[in-house]
Amino acid sequence: MKIPQAIAAIAFVMSAIVSTPGVAFAANDASAVDARGLPNFADLVEKVGPAVVNISVDETIQVDDDNPFGGADPFSELFRRFGIPAPDFPNQMPGPGVRHGVGSGFIVSSDGYVLTNAHVVGKDNAEVTVKLTDKRQFKAKVIGVDRRTDVAVIKIDAKNLPTVTIGNADNARVGEWVAAIGSPFGFEHSVTAGIISAKARRLPDENYVPFIQTDVAVNPGNSGGPLFDLGGRVIGINSQIYSRSGGFMGISFAIPIDVAMKVKDQLVRFGRVQRGRLGVYIQEVSPELAPSFGLDKARGALVAQVESNSAAARAGIKTGDVVLKVDGKDVDESGELPRIIGERAPGSKVNLQIWRDGKARDVVVVLDEMPNETAKPELTPTPGGGNQFGKLGLNVRPLTARESAQLRVGGGLLVQSVAGKSARAGLSKGDVILGLNNQPVTSVAQFRQLLDKAGKRVALLVQRGDARIFLPLALD
Repeated sequence: MKIPQAIAAIAFVMSAIVSTPGVAFAANDASAVDARGLPNFADLVEKVGPAVVNISVDETIQVDDDNPFGGADPFSELFRRFGIPAPDFPNQMPGPGVRHGVGSGFIVSSDGYVLTNAHVVGKDNAEVTVKLTDKRQFKAKVIGVDRRTDVAVIKIDAKNLPTVTIGNADNARVGEWVAAIGSPFGFEHSVTAGIISAKARRLPDENYVPFIQTDVAVNPGNSGGPLFDLGGRVIGINSQIYSRSGGFMGISFAIPIDVAMKVKDQLVRFGRVQRGRLGVYIQEVSPELAPSFGLDKARGALVAQVESNSAAARAGIKTGDVVLKVDGKDVDESGELPRIIGERAPGSKVNLQIWRDGKARDVVVVLDEMPNETAKPELTPTPGGGNQFGKLGLNVRPLTARESAQLRVGGGLLVQSVAGKSARAGLSKGDVILGLNNQPVTSVAQFRQLLDKAGKRVALLVQRGDARIFLPLALD
C-alpha cells in the first residue's frame, strides 16, 4: 500500500482477463456489443473466466503483548470480529502470529505460471495458495518478485491450464472500454468495467512504470488481476487506486502488460530482474528552469547529481547536463529516462545526446547493473547563524567542515530560513545551496557575486536530504 500526501494510494487486487486454450475472441466480434451498440462483456467473461485465479497469502508476523495486532492495522481486527471480509486492505489475521491477505492473478502458461502483484505475495516467508475457478487449490512457489514494478511470478504444479491472451498496451486508446474480474473485499470473480482515462501516467516515486489510468471500479482485493480489452486480451495488471476513503473513487492504475511480461521473462529465467543503470539523480526540466540552461523549451531529464564511480561519471556526465536522447529516442520527460535505461542490459553501450553549455553533444555510456534497493540515511545539518538576502527572503550560512563531510560535499550554504521569492521557488529550511547556474557555491561572498552577475532568473542546485534538485529562482 502506498500513501501519497493528502491522497491514499491503495494497492488493490484485480482479477483477470484471460482466454481458454484454443479460444479466439476478436475485438470486432459481434458478441462484444449488444443490439444497441453498447459493450457486452457476458460472453467474454464466460470464455476467459477459467484463467482467473484467486490468491490467498498467509504471512508469519511477530506478535507481542504490547502489539496484539502484530504490526497490522488494528482496523483489520474490527473487520474480522464483525465477519466482514477485508483482504489486502487492511490485512486480516486468522490467528495469532499470522497475517492473511487475498489477491488475484492470471495464468500465463498452461504449465502453471501465474502473474500477480509483488505486494500480493508478501514477504519471503509467506505461504501462497492459488484457487482456480473449478475450486481446485494449489500451494504456489514464488519464482520471483520485482518490487520496483510491483510484479511477481508464482508457479503451481498443474498441467493443461487455461491461459490468458496477451495484448498490446501501446495499441490501447484513451476512451476505449476495458474490464476486469477480481475479488474486491473477498467477493470472488466480480466483474467491473469502464474506460481508459489516460496512458503513461507517472506516479510519485514510480520511475519504471508508465501506468494505464482507468475508471474501472476496483477495490482492495482486486490487486494482481489483469485489465482487458473487448477482445479478451490482457493489456495491464491492476496495481493501485487513488482514494481518500480507502475505497474506489474513480481512479485506478494498471501496469502495462508489456512492462509486466518483460519482468516475468527475467524472473523466470534469472529469478531477478537485471536492469541497466546510469548512476545519476534526475529531475524534470520545468518551463521555469529551461531558459536557465539555454533550452528552447522544457524537455529532457536534468542531471541533479552524478554518483562517483558510476557509469555516468566514467562517461564524463556532469551535474547540470540535460539528457535529450537515448540511442536516438527523444526523452520528452525526465520520468522516461529510468525506464528506458532500465530496459537495457547491464554492460551494454548506449548513446546519449546531452545538452551542456548551450549546445548538444553525444556521449557513449557503458551501463552498470541496478543494485538491490537499499535505504539511505537521512542527513540533517546543524542550524546556526546566517547571512541575510532580504530581497530574496533568504537567510544562509556556510557549512561547517563536519557538515560538509556528513553531506559529502566540498562546500555550500545552509538555508536557515526562507520567505518571499525563495519560498515561492521551493527552497526550504535545511536545504543546502551547492550551485547557481552550474557554478559551485562555496561562500556567502561568492554567492552574492554570482547573483549580481545573473539575469532575471537563476537555477539553484540544492541538496535536500540525500537528493539533489535544481530550483528556478526569479530575481526580478
